[in-house]
Formats: sequence, structure tokens, C-alpha cells
Amino acid sequence: MPKRSAGLLLFRRTSGLEVLLAHPGGPLHANKDVWSVPKGEYTDEDPLAAAYREYTEEIGSAPPEGRPLDLGEITQKGGKRVVAWALEGDLDVSTVRSNLFGMQWAGRWQEFPEIDRAAWFPIPTARAKILPAQEPFLDRLLDQLS
Repeated sequence: MPKRSAGLLLFRRTSGLEVLLAHPGGPLHANKDVWSVPKGEYTDEDPLAAAYREYTEEIGSAPPEGRPLDLGEITQKGGKRVVAWALEGDLDVSTVRSNLFGMQWAGRWQEFPEIDRAAWFPIPTARAKILPAQEPFLDRLLDQLS
């Protein structure tokens, strides 16, 4: 059975539409300019509840209140299925404090943040930075907001 992840895509309206993306932490992504919807794996829990939990763990604060917009599901290159919802809100990215994960690296056990930073991007820039399989989430958000 493929792994499943759930996430929340925060958006805000400034001079244009911006989305909040997260940069994966750890040494495997340190030198890569690839970004993602804040998300994480779940098994037997409700996917929307998992999306809220994962956002809180990865961003370090609760998501904003509001009605989530269902962005559906995509399948990433490795077969992982990802469901996402969008929420309108704002966040000071300097306050992001992610939970940690552990792994063997350089011959010893080390801990790294799940995400090492988050940033706001206008949609055209987000398209260039987001994992290619997650780009449909941006299109679906635009469709729902139009």
C-alpha cells in the first residue's frame, strides 16, 4: 500500500495571491531549491485532521481558522499519495519552528528539522519551486478562487 500524506496550503492576498511553501529539512535537501506544501504522513486518522496536525508540527503553530478548500489528491513520483486543503491566512515566517526527525548521517545519529524554513511565494514563483507533482494544487486553488 502506498504511503499517504496530508497537508495544508496557506494562501494570502497581498498585491497578488501568495502561497506558503516549506523547504524540507535535513542534509538530503540542504542544497536543493525544492519546496512543498507543509504535509506529513498519516495512517488511520482522518486526512483533514492529519493535515491540521502536520501543519502544526511542521510550522510550529496552529493553522488559521477558516473553511478549508479541498484541493484533492495527487500522486508523487515515488507513489506517495498526497491530499491537501487550502486555508486563507497569514504567517510571519520568522516564527516557524518545526519538529525534528532523526537519521543516520555522517556515521552518527543526528536530528534535523522536518522543514528548515518556510516562505511566501507568488503563484508564478511557487510553480517554479514546488515539487512538480504538487503543482496541480496551485491550479486547483486558482480554480476555486476564481
